[in-house]
Amino acid sequence: MNKNSPIKKCLFPAAGYGTRFLPATKATPKEMLPVLTKPLIQYGVEEAIAAGMDTMAIVTGRGKRAIEDHFDISYELENQIKGTSKEHYLTEIRAVITKCTFSYTRQIEMKGLGHAILCGETLIGDQPFAVVLADDLCDAPDNKGVLAQMVELYKKYHCSIVAIEEVPKDETYKYGVIDGNEIEPGIFMVKNMVEKPEPEVAPSNLAIIGRYILTPDIFDIIRETKPGKGGEVQITDALLTQAKKGMVLAFKFSGQRFDCGSIDGFVQATNYFYDKETKKETEKAAKKPTGAK
Repeated sequence: MNKNSPIKKCLFPAAGYGTRFLPATKATPKEMLPVLTKPLIQYGVEEAIAAGMDTMAIVTGRGKRAIEDHFDISYELENQIKGTSKEHYLTEIRAVITKCTFSYTRQIEMKGLGHAILCGETLIGDQPFAVVLADDLCDAPDNKGVLAQMVELYKKYHCSIVAIEEVPKDETYKYGVIDGNEIEPGIFMVKNMVEKPEPEVAPSNLAIIGRYILTPDIFDIIRETKPGKGGEVQITDALLTQAKKGMVLAFKFSGQRFDCGSIDGFVQATNYFYDKETKKETEKAAKKPTGAK
C-alpha cells in the first residue's frame, strides 16, 4: 500500500434490513428512503464525490436492486420528460452518474458491519478507502463535508480514522464508543473502543458515527476478528486491534449528523433540510432583480 495514495474509493455497506422502518422497508431499501427529493444513499455518494472520490463500492443484499437502478440511466423515464419542465429534476442524479463508477457485491449473511466491510474487499483492493453508512446523514458548514475533513486529516497522519461526536452518556449503548488521548483539538489517538457499552461502563461519551477512513490492512484484521456483541463481527473490535498494532485516530468533525436509521432522526433531518432549502430559495428570490421573472 502506498500511504500517499489519494483516497478514490468509498464503500457503502447497504445490506441491512431497516427493520425500524417496517413496513416501509419491506420492499424498499432503507438507503432509498428519501429526505426531501433525494434518497439517503445519494447524499452519501455526493459527500464522497465532494471529498475527491470517484469509485463507489456498494455492498448490497437481497431486495436491494433499487439502489443499482437509481445509479443507472432510466431511458424510458428520461425519454418521457425530455424537453419538458420536469427534466431538471434529474440534473443532480445525472451529474452523480457521470462523475462516478459504481460496483456492487452482496453480503450473503448479515454478520455485522465488520463482515460487511470485508465483503467489499474485492471492490476496494490494496488501497486506503472511505466507508459511509448512509443512514447517518451529515451536513457540514462551508460545504466541506465530513469525508472531506477526514481526507485532509488522512493526508497528515496516513492511518485509519473514525468520525466521532459527543452523545448523552445514557445513549452510549447505541454506539461504538472510544477512549483516547487528545493529540490536537478534536483529534484523539484511540487507546480503547467498546461496542455499545452500557452507560455505567462506557469509557467516554465519544461515539463513532457512520464515517470511516480505513487502511487496507483492516481486511486481514477483520478476517482474524472473532464475533463479538450480538454474535456479529464488529468493526470496532478490528479497529481496536489495529490501534494496538499501530495508530487509529478519532476525529470530532464539524457539522451536524442525523440518525436516519431512527424515525426521530429521519424526521429531524427532513425538517432541517427543508428549512435549509427554503432559506436558500428565499435568498435566491431576494437577489433577483426587481421585475425579473
